[in-house]
Amino acid sequence: MLRLSSPGITALSVLVFAASGPAASGQIAVSANDGKVELVDGVVKYKKDGNDTVSILDIGANPVKLIAEIPVPASVVGPPFSVAVAPNGEIALVTAAKRAEGDPPKETSDDRLTVIDLKKSSLVGNLLAKAKALVTKNGGHSAIPEVIATLHSGRGAAGVSINRTGTLALVANRDEGTVSVFTIAGKDVVAAGKVDLGDEMIGPSAVAFMPDGKGALVTLDGPSGNKIAVLTIEGTKVEFAKRMLTAGVAPYGIDVSSKGDVAIAANMGGGRTGDNDTVSVIDLKSNPPRVVNAASVAPSPEGIKISPDGQYVAVSSQNGTNRPATSPFFHDAGVLAVFRIRGTELQKVTEVPTGRWCQGVVWSAKSNRVLVQCMVGHEILVFSFSGNKLQRQNAVKVTGGPAGIRTSEK
Repeated sequence: MLRLSSPGITALSVLVFAASGPAASGQIAVSANDGKVELVDGVVKYKKDGNDTVSILDIGANPVKLIAEIPVPASVVGPPFSVAVAPNGEIALVTAAKRAEGDPPKETSDDRLTVIDLKKSSLVGNLLAKAKALVTKNGGHSAIPEVIATLHSGRGAAGVSINRTGTLALVANRDEGTVSVFTIAGKDVVAAGKVDLGDEMIGPSAVAFMPDGKGALVTLDGPSGNKIAVLTIEGTKVEFAKRMLTAGVAPYGIDVSSKGDVAIAANMGGGRTGDNDTVSVIDLKSNPPRVVNAASVAPSPEGIKISPDGQYVAVSSQNGTNRPATSPFFHDAGVLAVFRIRGTELQKVTEVPTGRWCQGVVWSAKSNRVLVQCMVGHEILVFSFSGNKLQRQNAVKVTGGPAGIRTSEK
């Protein structure tokens, strides 16, 4: 592992890691890490000296490798869909729902959307160009990620998604009841308006594009939400269709199958009271789409992701790991469960224990590996998946608590 210690580079707070050998497949995952918060016996506290980062991982390598880390505003607040990667893998978008202000530091809304160039061959200046050469010499990746723009979305910018053509991005703004629209042309990302959902307390959290790009689903977990809003899309024109779907209590994360047949939403309401939660199946082939089924999961299903082959869905539940040790609902470990998707039915295949206060989930491109972010351990756990069994592999340590993760989606 190579850490750049030159004074010029330190001033820019850039960390670059050289892999021990060439990547197996070069599949990239982007993890947004919240360095501002820590969990102290079930209570989230903000630190004075915490720094957020973004980690770039090669999840095609065996074992999974950390390629680079750079400073980027991030937040654990909101669903772990706070990262989106363009289908061509050139850029990533990262939201920052909350930041810390004052002394002692207190949580306040943030609206920043950071654009990261994932294929930049060098960073600014000769020092970082030299760093690139060192990384390449050590057998690692020659590309060094670089922040190329900081945009503003809306208060509490949380879930972000990019459509399959890589031309449009949507951001759910939890603290103002809106969805921001951004156009994408290559590496240029431009604000293109907002969609008002009619109630700033409705809590838009995550956004998932319909397979044809002509619509999107937005989870609403706010006090006046508990629904899933339907948006219509025509080119760059995005509108609220004035239609809501009824899933479980407090729908939070949501994902759409690559096959375009179903969407699956994770509902977080039960975990707030120590009860089991559910994931809801939305039939996208019906006209109009509707919720048709549900399955029970452990409390607080923070992370949810459908496998690239469309056959499985992975659900990571906190399972009370974020509660005080004296709570009757406290557990030492979270739960990662995998369900088989049979049409619009879910059949549990297997489950394994994870870590504490775990967040997002991603699959490898071959649907044979699952990664789970765990905030308390500052690590990303890697599991192999054989079709009927999960097996723990390695864990990748990152700087800060990993709070959102994504790969490119085509």
